[in-house]
Amino acid sequence: MSMRAPWACVPTQSCGRLHEEQTGIIRGPRDAFQRDRDRIIHSIAFRRLRSKTQVFMAPDGDHFRVRLTHSLEVAQIGRTVARALGLNEDLTEALCLAHDIGHPPFGHAGERALEEALAGQGGFDHNGHTLRTLTTLERPYPGWDGLNLTWDTLEGLAKHNGPIYEPQWALAAADAQFPLALEQWPSLEAQVAAIADDIAYDNHDIDDGLRAGLLSLDQLMAVPMIEQGWRAVEAKYPGTDRKRLIGEMVRSQIGAMANDLIVATRTRLIESDVQSVGDVREAGRCLAHFSDEMREAERGLKAFMYANLYHHPEQLAAADAAHRMVAGLFAAYAADPKLMPAEWRDALPVDEPWRSRHIADFIAGMTDRYAISRYQEVIGPIDLPEGF
Repeated sequence: MSMRAPWACVPTQSCGRLHEEQTGIIRGPRDAFQRDRDRIIHSIAFRRLRSKTQVFMAPDGDHFRVRLTHSLEVAQIGRTVARALGLNEDLTEALCLAHDIGHPPFGHAGERALEEALAGQGGFDHNGHTLRTLTTLERPYPGWDGLNLTWDTLEGLAKHNGPIYEPQWALAAADAQFPLALEQWPSLEAQVAAIADDIAYDNHDIDDGLRAGLLSLDQLMAVPMIEQGWRAVEAKYPGTDRKRLIGEMVRSQIGAMANDLIVATRTRLIESDVQSVGDVREAGRCLAHFSDEMREAERGLKAFMYANLYHHPEQLAAADAAHRMVAGLFAAYAADPKLMPAEWRDALPVDEPWRSRHIADFIAGMTDRYAISRYQEVIGPIDLPEGF
């Protein structure tokens, strides 16, 4: 086991859980953060990630990434970085595994449709919905709603991208129930989880984009970081099959970004004279980040991916179809709640905004395939792009 640094979160010093639990019942020798991680893994919301969009919506191919496999890849990168920095690996892993639980079907296209549908009722935000799912909608325990995760895990999920000064309603409700110090920076574990997410999707989306034929290697050579990495693996393994070289390039780039993150973060910790978790939260800036050089290179890669993959005409056509399905489902359920399953219909609030938010909760929990089947059942056929 690696030595913990003084700036690492410690489970015995956690701020605890909202609901007191019986300490006499031992379900295996696990500390508080390990229990959080395991509760997330065993949750229904986590299992549903296997059929939710990462980049490609309801993909036909078995080899494309979905939210579940993406979250596992983020956790692998996050644990590696956390270990090198002396952080709490279990808390980091819990945050990585749970960070996308609030995404509705069809990724950002589905989120945009729900945001528009709830425009007069507070809107929709996948990060706020992650907290809502874990604190309210998941109900596996007889004594309370939610998974009753530690404050440290909820805090890290709430503000892994930094302080929040104007929380959206779902996050504000979670904060009102269990104050999360939203205006402070989060733990280093949360900061590492956020950038591990970037490292994972920056690189694995290249792999999926090439596999789908929406990106070409020639296109990618316009990105200096990619061109440099490709030339390096090509020189190291001359005459090797191109598909294997692409995999090696992606792996090497993940390693280069992770190593840069570790070195740059150590430097900032020394410069900031950080000695505790409290110092991290009061530092006034993000401490876990790339060097300036890598940050610029990563921005260039992101700009390329948005222009050539995320906004590819085929992706935009799929997103348009997804938006129509989610918007159509919301309108149908709002007009006739009897179309919803009995457990959701019977619990439907009478008053707004909770009535609309309840409908959005139901839709947000859907997988891509379930949303398609419900749309076809409730509304009718929809013309989906080829390969959807």
